[in-house]
Amino acid sequence: MGPAVKPAARMMMRTLLVCSGCVAAGVAFGDELLSKRFGLYGSAGILDMPTAEVAPDADLSLSHSRFGPTRRTTLSFQITPKLSGSFRYVGTDNLSDNYDVYWDRSFDIAYQLFDEGDLRPAIAVGLRDFIGTGVLSSEYVVATKSFGERLRVSAGLGWGRLGSENTIASFGTRDTSYRDTGGTLNTGQWFRGAMGAFGGLTYELNDKLTLLAEYSSDAYVKEVARGVVDHASPINVGLSYAIRPNISLTASYLYGDMVGFAVTGHLNPKDPTVVGGMETAPLPVKQRPSRSADALGWSGAWIEDGTDAPGIRKALAAAMKKEGLQLEAMSLTATRAEIQFRNNRYPSHAQALGRLSRLASRAFPPSVETFVMTEVVKGVPVQSSVIRRSALEQLEFAPAGDMLASTQFADPRAIVSDPLVPVDEAYPRFKWSLSPYLEATLFDPDSPVRADVGLRGRFAYEIAPGFSLTSATSLKVTGNVDGADITDDKTENVLQTVRSDAAAYANRVQLENLAANWYAHPAENVFTRVSVGYLERMFGGVAGEVLWKKPNTAFALGAELAYVAQREYDDPFAFLDYEVVTGHVSGYYDFGNGFHGQLDLGRYLAGDWGGTLSLDREFNNGWRVGAYATLTDVPFDDFGEGSFDKGIRISLPVDWFIGTPSTEVRDLDIKSLARDGGARLNLEGRLYDQVRNAQQEKLEDRWGRFWR
Repeated sequence: MGPAVKPAARMMMRTLLVCSGCVAAGVAFGDELLSKRFGLYGSAGILDMPTAEVAPDADLSLSHSRFGPTRRTTLSFQITPKLSGSFRYVGTDNLSDNYDVYWDRSFDIAYQLFDEGDLRPAIAVGLRDFIGTGVLSSEYVVATKSFGERLRVSAGLGWGRLGSENTIASFGTRDTSYRDTGGTLNTGQWFRGAMGAFGGLTYELNDKLTLLAEYSSDAYVKEVARGVVDHASPINVGLSYAIRPNISLTASYLYGDMVGFAVTGHLNPKDPTVVGGMETAPLPVKQRPSRSADALGWSGAWIEDGTDAPGIRKALAAAMKKEGLQLEAMSLTATRAEIQFRNNRYPSHAQALGRLSRLASRAFPPSVETFVMTEVVKGVPVQSSVIRRSALEQLEFAPAGDMLASTQFADPRAIVSDPLVPVDEAYPRFKWSLSPYLEATLFDPDSPVRADVGLRGRFAYEIAPGFSLTSATSLKVTGNVDGADITDDKTENVLQTVRSDAAAYANRVQLENLAANWYAHPAENVFTRVSVGYLERMFGGVAGEVLWKKPNTAFALGAELAYVAQREYDDPFAFLDYEVVTGHVSGYYDFGNGFHGQLDLGRYLAGDWGGTLSLDREFNNGWRVGAYATLTDVPFDDFGEGSFDKGIRISLPVDWFIGTPSTEVRDLDIKSLARDGGARLNLEGRLYDQVRNAQQEKLEDRWGRFWR
């Protein structure tokens, strides 16, 4: 921009800053400045410029924009009511001599320092591309003020890309070089160098259509130098149309020479697709007759024709099967009944417990006052819940919290049990499933998205309590994952290839795993697992794990040790020459408010030593959104592009989408290209989640569904 234009731009900036401190009629005092309409970066913004708005807490969005030579795909998450994070994949035509389209990954973070108030605008600070190659690197401070219900005005100061146009000051020296591998914090750049001013407004013409206008402080220096952008003007304008409350389209005219469009979709883990669910209603609690009507308590049949312990056991097992529960074993005395059961249907273990409690009130004679219900996971008793029958009868229509207060929880090994009689049909047992699968690899510069589609069959043969044989086999119908280049492009074989050759395992038919597993509960609060066989797609051997986890504590400690060999690419039963001892010590902690952390320290598959830190936000309905990072003794240059292993992981409970109870969960792992540093065994059925989900901590989290 020429010098003659700069004073006018500065005057615009001053005007916006003054306006942002004014009070206008109709302003909502102290309200959160929420918005689901995002800019071209896929986060709170007008078009190319950011705002101080935030999305609703826990909002998860996916957006795609395209203008000129650039396309951006962004996943954003409102981590807390004020903190948001974004992961972006950007492709720009002819930005590099090495690629027709230069693809780059970047991470953003933004924090709203202040809500909007009477006189005060909302104020936010943000970092764009703070851990990448630096192509989009910028920082900003921005203020946004609403005037009435339809107009919002924003003004801000930016550095990096956001300081390259309308520069009004400079703070220190900024390293503007681009990093070949990325993945490291660009702290030497943050809030340094030239500072530019930007601003703009949004005006809701009606409930669906919004007018957008902004003055951009991004000069697109590198794109202009490459001749892929002209940048004739810093003024951008656009229209946004809300197709539905959670889907919007934006059309724009940018920088005097580009037409752009964007589409953004939102969902929120707090808002299920089917509100309330569609499961069948449970049976009511059976009220007992008076003592005068049945002094001994053994005279009447309560479920079908059960009049003695074997009959009751058979009738209860049949009734439980209808509810998606499985009776493993039972004991019965005149005043106490103990039930060992497996939950095959309900993602909320409290709901499974509530359904079983109602059945117990109908199954057992009136003299039985105490129900001890022990949930079995992988053939191992994990959690015992002691429920008084009189409390069930009295509190059926009271708040669920009243029932929780009258329930006791304990480790099964701490409870004195009567001799349990196993159900005849419990073991051995064979289970199988066949389902379609979609597996994708992302971020290959030669092909950003590769995918395989096919069928996956699973079976489990449970021979005895805690002992099983499991297997999974996949049949690829179509796909191109095996077309990826698996040559080691980072160094001359600095690391053993343990993950970077993943494409070589993308066979038409693949034996993914075949293992014998033994789960046990050898001492109070101590759980163990041993697995032997073809443990995952790329490795086989023996792996052992031990976990210490009390029912009602936020902290748990575990350890895992494995001796494995790398599997052959084509022969499902053969091994390569590479063998390794790998293992970790793990600490788990529930921080409260839905946040959960995990730290793993040990040796990885390529022989490197280090640790993995994970942080997840968990929701009571089974959703989980989190991120992880692994640092080992492998130098960043040896690790290759990305510098170290890191990623975003999302767990999606199937019942949230379909509205009917299901224990199935779909896991999505978004990470850099598969590298060899920081690689860990992909073992199914690790102890912590198996145990924790059935224990008191999780039961209490979802106790609201006890009466459902």
